[in-house]
Amino acid sequence: MENKNAHLIEHLEELRQRIIRTLIAFLFFLILAFVFVEDIYNWLIKDLDGKLAILGPSDILWVYMVISGVCAIAATIPVAAYQTWRFVAPALTKEESRVAFHFIPGLFLLFLTGIAFGYLILFPIVLNYLTTLSSGHFEAMFTADRYFRFMLHLTLPFGFLFEMPLVVMFLTRLGIINPMRLAKARKLCYFALIVVSILITPPDLISDVLVIIPLLLLYEVSITISKVVYRKRLISEVSVS
Repeated sequence: MENKNAHLIEHLEELRQRIIRTLIAFLFFLILAFVFVEDIYNWLIKDLDGKLAILGPSDILWVYMVISGVCAIAATIPVAAYQTWRFVAPALTKEESRVAFHFIPGLFLLFLTGIAFGYLILFPIVLNYLTTLSSGHFEAMFTADRYFRFMLHLTLPFGFLFEMPLVVMFLTRLGIINPMRLAKARKLCYFALIVVSILITPPDLISDVLVIIPLLLLYEVSITISKVVYRKRLISEVSVS
């Protein structure tokens, strides 16, 4: 019993150290991003006509912290994934550990791809549509707080959601899930993705549809990838046996 307790304490201590290292990396990237935040801010609003308004001195600080925070999250993902891999590696086989390590760069690249999709494709479409609705009836004035909060809602979730195919590939490779289970759970997952889409988008039908369609396509892509990985896994198991 004492050995089990000592082993548990040792694992908890290692987990604490991994979390601390990840937080240190996040703070480092946060400070680094904040140093260049004005340049990033100017790049993000380069297509806007005029300047964004602020309602108080704290607004611009909030905007700068949000921009820096998103940059820090993106940069910290490989560090967090590596620390997670180092923590669980002793419980994995040599092959599983090797596979898990090779997925780390993919997490970072897919997160950036999701952010790019939200910012370069979805955000301009939704913004132009909503701006068109107000033309001729209202005088639109964008505040920095509202503008970047709106941008955040349409970009950051896609950074995480775009990692769905890679996560599915990884879990299929380890034998935790398979394409049959994913296909069987299609209706439930569709419902969950639709709920997520409604929660992260502005309250209008066009925005909901523009978000729902990519998410459903991502799920179907995940099933296809799972089929390929599952087939290769079966072939490798047969050849080994």
